[in-house]
This record gives sequence, C-alpha cells and structure tokens, in this order.
Amino acid sequence: MPVSRRAVIAAAALAPLAGRLAAAAEPLIRRPIPSTGEMLPAIGIGTSRRYEVEPAPETVAPLREAVRTFVDLGGSVIDTAPSYGTAEDVLGLILAEPGLRRKIFLASKVDTTGRDATLAEFDRSLKRMKVDTLDLVAVHNLIDVTENLAALRDLKAQKRIRYVGVTVWRDNQLDALEAVMRRESLDFIQVNYAIDNRAAAERVLPLAADRGTAVMTNVPFGRDRLFKAVQGKELPAVAKDLGCASWPQFFLKYVLGNPAVTCPIPGMAKAAYVEDNLGAARGKLPDAAQRKQMETFIDAV
Repeated sequence: MPVSRRAVIAAAALAPLAGRLAAAAEPLIRRPIPSTGEMLPAIGIGTSRRYEVEPAPETVAPLREAVRTFVDLGGSVIDTAPSYGTAEDVLGLILAEPGLRRKIFLASKVDTTGRDATLAEFDRSLKRMKVDTLDLVAVHNLIDVTENLAALRDLKAQKRIRYVGVTVWRDNQLDALEAVMRRESLDFIQVNYAIDNRAAAERVLPLAADRGTAVMTNVPFGRDRLFKAVQGKELPAVAKDLGCASWPQFFLKYVLGNPAVTCPIPGMAKAAYVEDNLGAARGKLPDAAQRKQMETFIDAV
C-alpha cells in the first residue's frame, strides 16, 4: 500500500503554530539563473499528477489555496506541461486571480515534432493557462530536440518566452542530456535527482555548473519512494542540526545542498505541503560532510 505523505509530516503539523510562523518569516533561499543573474526562490511547484484534476471549482479549490500559500510565503516557480492532462487548464483558472500571474515564474514544455506542431502546441498552452507569455519553455524528454530548440529560440527572440531549456526524468536519458548540454546553449535543464537517486550528480550537475545552466530537479521524493523507506523512522541527528522539521525538508535540503541545483519542483497540492516544503529553503543547507551523512542514512534504510 502506498505511504501517504500525511503520515511522514505529522510531527511537523503538530509543531507549535508560533514556531512555524516564525520559521515562515525567514526569507527563502534564492539562487541565480546563470544566463541572466535573475534570482529565483529555491523551491517551486511541479504540477505533474497533482494538478491533473477536473477543472471545476470544487477540485481546483485546494490547489488554488496551495498556490496562494506558496506565493504568500515567497515562492514563484510553477512548472507544468501540455502532457500533464488538465494541469494547464487548472493553472489557467488559478492564475486568473487578479495580480497573481506577475508573481509567478511560469514554466511549461513542448513535446511534439516539427516546427508547425510545436508552435501550435505553444499557442495552446498560452490559451489553456490564459496568459500571453511564458517565462520558460523546455523541450520535454529531448523530443526532436534540435528542431524544437530552434523554434523556442525564435519565440525567445520575439519575447514570447524568456528562457529555453530541455528536460528528462529518467536515468537512462542522462547520457543524451549530457550530449545536448555540450552542443547547445541552454538557460535551463530539468533532471531527476533525489537523495536515493544521485546519478545526475556524477556528470550532469557539474556540467551544468560549468556551462552556466540553471537546474530544476524533478521527482525529489522519488514518486513517494522515499516516504515509504522512512515510514516510522525518526529524523537522524544531522537533520536536527540542519533544522529539518520533517522528512520532506530533509529530502529537499539534501537536493539544495548541491550548489548546482537552482530549484527542486516537488508536487504540492495542499497548503500544508507548501508550508512544509518551503521550510527546506530556509536556514542552513548541508555541507559536503553532512550530505554524506544523509546519504549514508538513506542508503541503510
């Protein structure tokens, strides 16, 4: 049976309200986009699965509350894709709230082949989200990557998007990702990286640092794999040294401890999850020795 996140953040939910509000008052860690120097809050929202709901008031309401909480606490990055079911439509309903769009760094993707189809898909994304421009558009899973990057660069020249990139989410795509990074100039990559899935740290993340490429990281909880691994276990001493109040904060602080990472994008469908996750982008981050302790702990569970 899948382990719910609710079970592993129960202790954080029971923490004194005053203490949680005090922590929330601390500013979020921000990291630069190397190609421009623009600063981004170091944790964003990923919309895969969690935002693929019927675009109706009752189903969108908790997601709207999550996004409002996210922005109120200093967050800005939201990542989606045309292939995420109804997620773009749902975001269109949420972003219709007056004044909200300008507070969001909005990222989507293209995942079709051929220039005409790609431009049509981009236009559909704008219509679904009810926006005129996007901050970032990436080639999803390296699909038709050369032609799609050319189309995206044309959109960037027209100021319809601000940044271009590419994405992967599986280890067997890392070699292909590395090859694209070496031959193309990219503002962003998005790659899978978690405390129990560290393959990207071997070559991809160092290459991103060398090439001046911002890095979003996906599946930081391993599709709930990590929650299952630590169910019923207490946070280790190193977590307490870092001020972690929950397992999600432990997992995210590990990812952010790699200086090449710009912004993990966990799924956050509830305001409580937003509050908890953003706690990882405040206070101390692990140094190399602490990251090794964290790895050793997780490798043993």
